[in-house]
Amino acid sequence: MPHPLRSVAVFCGSQSGTSPAHAAAARALGAGLAAEGLALVYGGGGVGLMGAVAQAALAAGGAVHGIIPSFLLRAERPPPGGLTSLEEVPSMHIRKTRMFEMADAFIALSGGLGTLDELVEIITWRQLGLHDKPVLLLDIEGWAQPFVALVQAMTQQGFVYGAGRQLFQVAPGVEDALALLRAAAPSNQALASQAARL
Repeated sequence: MPHPLRSVAVFCGSQSGTSPAHAAAARALGAGLAAEGLALVYGGGGVGLMGAVAQAALAAGGAVHGIIPSFLLRAERPPPGGLTSLEEVPSMHIRKTRMFEMADAFIALSGGLGTLDELVEIITWRQLGLHDKPVLLLDIEGWAQPFVALVQAMTQQGFVYGAGRQLFQVAPGVEDALALLRAAAPSNQALASQAARL
């Protein structure tokens, strides 16, 4: 049975990038998720875009749940003010698994290889039928375009099923991403109707 979206995992960089547009988008996304009543699930760090999205969500009154591997505690330093919850885990693999378990949808904000690793794994799991949760890419300053082109190239060359590009959506800005999340969430009326049939 479908359920309302309650939490969104955000994959993003522990660096801020060269353009201030990335940090601005991270802050807008954190505040936007809080305004929508959606809890933020993220990697637990207080640096780079990770810190920006978390601190903006907290400042806007949102719930923020961090999951961080023990060996990254010193490097990624969780926000000094604290989070709604912070879970320390032994490995990157468990971090990704816990983020998957806690989230009802996923957004990839700008980032580097770690962000790409998280994004590709969650899309692969969707392709394998392990979940059907929404996956969105925020295309800030063209950040997502090389990834989209790669998926299209792999599809054209027969390495990705024809529906591969449909496994994720691309949003040009934060408001577009929030609108896609709203569209993905079943309405209360639809939920009530389905519950009545059970």
